[in-house]
Amino acid sequence: MREAPRKTHASETLDPQNWDGIRALGHRMLDDMIDYAANIRDRPVWQPIPDDVRARFRAELPDRASDLGDVYREFTDFIVPYTTGNVHPGFMGWVHGGGTAVGMLAEMLAAGLNANLGGRDHIPIEVERQITDWMRQIFGFPHGASGIFVTGTSMANLMAVLVARTAALGTSVRQRGVAEDGASLTAYASVAAHGCISKAMDIAGFGSDALRHIQIDCFHRMDVDALHERIARDRLAGFKPFLVVGSAGTVDIGAIDDLHALKLLCREQGLWFHVDGAFGALGILAPALAPRLAGIEHADSIALDFHKWGQVPYDAGFLLVRDGDRHRDSFAAPAAYLRRETRGLAANSPWPCDLGPDLSRGFRALKTWFTLKTFGTERLGAVITRSCELAAYMKQRILDEPRLELMAPVQLNIVCFRYRGDNADQVNADIVIDVQESGIAVASTTLLKGQLAIRAAIVNHRTDTSDIDALLSAVLEFGGQRSSSCERVPLIESAPPLAM
Repeated sequence: MREAPRKTHASETLDPQNWDGIRALGHRMLDDMIDYAANIRDRPVWQPIPDDVRARFRAELPDRASDLGDVYREFTDFIVPYTTGNVHPGFMGWVHGGGTAVGMLAEMLAAGLNANLGGRDHIPIEVERQITDWMRQIFGFPHGASGIFVTGTSMANLMAVLVARTAALGTSVRQRGVAEDGASLTAYASVAAHGCISKAMDIAGFGSDALRHIQIDCFHRMDVDALHERIARDRLAGFKPFLVVGSAGTVDIGAIDDLHALKLLCREQGLWFHVDGAFGALGILAPALAPRLAGIEHADSIALDFHKWGQVPYDAGFLLVRDGDRHRDSFAAPAAYLRRETRGLAANSPWPCDLGPDLSRGFRALKTWFTLKTFGTERLGAVITRSCELAAYMKQRILDEPRLELMAPVQLNIVCFRYRGDNADQVNADIVIDVQESGIAVASTTLLKGQLAIRAAIVNHRTDTSDIDALLSAVLEFGGQRSSSCERVPLIESAPPLAM
């Protein structure tokens, strides 16, 4: 007779032997991270990583256990001071949300539950389904629409292309590939669309050349007449148009395509209408912006990020699909280990794994649920409105300053400008790095009509006029130094790591 396994010794599990000790350290961690957010203005927005700090993260894989307190001390000393900086109100480099204390706490709770949202019958999946229903209501989608959390809009856009592919070629495409039938399929987006659309076409098997880049108008919106013409030319040449991707908030300047016109075109042409609304789609929560998204309610699919204007901590992307059956047809795959039942833990299908490629999925929905429940759509909409008002304030300050030049229309929350002068591209590229290294603010660069522009994306709910003023003052100071060829003198010294 086989002997029963010996009783597990406390040291052989990964639970702490002293729960009171980890409780005390956990409380300290929580207090420290709340202090981090509460006192974020005391820190530089960003600072370069010293060589010796970077070298610490080239150490060998640890074989032996370490004291948790020592590991946490390494986190506070060598990780906290050198993050991206998007929690800081002076971060305007890219479209990154600032996160909230509420979302941070919810992330901790989700980690404690350690739920896998790939499938089965448990409440965390009902939380995700509830958010899907809320998004369906917000965007005017019908009952039967489906939704799923993903890492971000890049993944959501890829999945939308795959759903559109299945709609165009039938479910057999999943077995035989795009083959000859798919070789002639073409998709359309503006030249201002995010680069992940081309990547999605590549990964989906069409090749990036199958995406036609349509010219834009003076407001950086897709030229619908040019789109009509290109579709007609492609049909005459034997191609089969199947997908149009409209942008709700382009990456460079935040332009919103004429979604209503695109909807009409797609209906007329029998094309799948997808909206890349990475950050701009949530503008529907702001009464002043919602009318500019007219037509989005008729999209076949929408991709968006809650971790941008929704201020949910990273990552929390989302895909909403009008026809849930087509969505499931694109991803559901039967397997013996995924057997469905009418009762028990394997009940209540379909499951999220039927709506995307992942079977192992974290509880991203919880921090989004906490954010929506705690703040409500009205307050979140007010934050979105405020970021656009700040962009308008920044625009006016630029127009009032002869040394600065506005480079593109300010349509939402993104302002593109530059410092005037000779060799402007190089000077402005240097200015942006100077400002970043000063710790005062973070901006980024982009190219508009072949000219380099400073790009400020105002997304963080903490950002105020003082942060706009600080960025512009730094640009003027460093611009003056660069233009006069003086040796650069930092406005402030890079702050040393702050103790937590």
